[in-house]
Amino acid sequence: MNIFRLAGDMTHLASVLVLLLKIHTIKSCAGISLKTQELYAIVFTTRYLDIFTDFISLYNTIMKLIFLGSSFSIVWYIRQHKIVRRSYDREQDTFRHFFLVLPCLLLALFINEKFTLMEVMWTFSLYLEAVAILPQLVLLQRTRNIDNLTGQYVFLLGAYRALYILNWIYRYFTEPHYVHWITWISGLVQTLLYADFFYYYFQSWKNNEKLHLPA
Repeated sequence: MNIFRLAGDMTHLASVLVLLLKIHTIKSCAGISLKTQELYAIVFTTRYLDIFTDFISLYNTIMKLIFLGSSFSIVWYIRQHKIVRRSYDREQDTFRHFFLVLPCLLLALFINEKFTLMEVMWTFSLYLEAVAILPQLVLLQRTRNIDNLTGQYVFLLGAYRALYILNWIYRYFTEPHYVHWITWISGLVQTLLYADFFYYYFQSWKNNEKLHLPA
């Protein structure tokens, strides 16, 4: 554990709390992509298959439970909650997200560090997480009018992975033989997908304007 890893974890946790705050208090999921949330539920399920078999630390287990529970609760809110689901923009959130799943699974079967069930599923979760934000970004481009909580949620989600890249760089220079190309490349791709959003987010913050993305 180092400061960059801890900051990344806390930023990731903050993104989830911001989204839950929006859904639970405002009773609205406007601007939130169900497709992305379903992909994240798959990501965390396949990544944390070891939760009941391998104990690393209490911190690690708690974080796994939080991300698993929150991802499925968000999907439930958007799909089932009688008030929240009314604000879901089904007509705009049309990205065919499950077309991302099969290529990521095939890639994990062929490119992994060790060909075991746990390792392949973990690798699959990395590949899928790298592109899981795409439906959300497409939805924001279509709707263009982005409320503050939605903008903060997406920003924090992108910032978490950027902080993890700093964590990997730190570990590369401080830990012998620390090389994980699959994790690094997936994380870099994921961060690059946020580049356009980051630019317009900082522009809106600098000019004290409402966040808008170009169509």
